[in-house]
Amino acid sequence: MTSSTTAVRSKWREALDYFLWFYTPFKPMSASDIYELVSTNAYSGKGLYLNLGYWKTARTIDEACVDMAMLVANAAGVGAGDRVVDVGFGFGDQDMLWMERLAPAHITGLNITTSQVRLARERVQERGLADRIDLREGSATAMPLPNAAFDKVVGVECAFHFDTREAFFHEAHRVLRPGGRLALADVIMGDPDRRAFQRRIQRFNWNFFMKKYAVPQANADTKETYAAKLRAAGFTNVSVRSIRDEVYPGLHAFMASDKSMLKRFHWLARLPYHMTLKFKAESVYSAYDYILATADKAPA
Repeated sequence: MTSSTTAVRSKWREALDYFLWFYTPFKPMSASDIYELVSTNAYSGKGLYLNLGYWKTARTIDEACVDMAMLVANAAGVGAGDRVVDVGFGFGDQDMLWMERLAPAHITGLNITTSQVRLARERVQERGLADRIDLREGSATAMPLPNAAFDKVVGVECAFHFDTREAFFHEAHRVLRPGGRLALADVIMGDPDRRAFQRRIQRFNWNFFMKKYAVPQANADTKETYAAKLRAAGFTNVSVRSIRDEVYPGLHAFMASDKSMLKRFHWLARLPYHMTLKFKAESVYSAYDYILATADKAPA
C-alpha cells in the first residue's frame, strides 16, 4: 500500500469518525477520543489553544485565548516560586505562557489525551522549559501527586469533562498545601429562561452538549451547586462568577467576521458553526453559562 493510499484512507476514516460522532447517535466518544479526533485543529491561529477566549478587550481569537489563560492564572494568584498543577493542559500553550510571564517555580500538568501529551512535551522541550514544566498523562480525578505539595491548581475549560467534577474538587483539595488556591474557567448550565418554550430549547441544547462532548450527567451544575460542591470538598472563600458575557458574544462575533478561524477546523466540524452564525449569540448560547471559579484551602 502506497503512502498516498494510506493518507487517503486516513482522511476518509477521519471524515467518517466526525460524521458518526457529531451527526449520528451511533458513536459516543470519550473526552480523550474527541480530542484525539480534533487533533491540532485549534481555535487559535498562533499556537494550539483550544479555549473559547476571554473577549473583554481582545479583538482576535489569538488575543482572547491568551487572555483566558492569563485570567485563570491571575485569579489563582500564580507567581514567582509557586508550584502549580495544571489539569487538562491541552498542547501546553498556557503552561509555557505562564512560565514566561509569571515565573512560577514549577508546573506539573495532567492530561488524559495521549497525542496532546506527546506533542506538548515536544513543544516544551523545544522552548527549553522541560526542567520547569513536567507534563504527564494522568487523570485529574485520581492525581498521581503527593498530598499538600502544591500552591495552586488551575484548569482552563476542561473540568466539565471530568468524571466527576466533584471527585476532581476533592483531589485538588488534597494536593494543595494549606493556604493554596484553586482557579477554573468552566462551562456549566445556563440560568433557565422564564419562557417555557425557551426552557425546552435550553434543555435540548444542554443535553446535546453533554452527549456529544462527553459531559457526565453529574456535572450538570448550576452556579449554586458548583459552589456547594467546592465547599463540600473542604474549600473556603468560594467564588463562582459568570463571565459568559465576556466569552460567547465575542467569540460569536469573531467567527462571523474572520472566516480563517473556521477554516482551521475539519470541514465536517465547520457546518454546525456556520449554522449558528445565522442566529444571535444570546440564542445560540442560552443553554450555557461560563464561569470563573476560585476557592482556597484553609491555612493550617
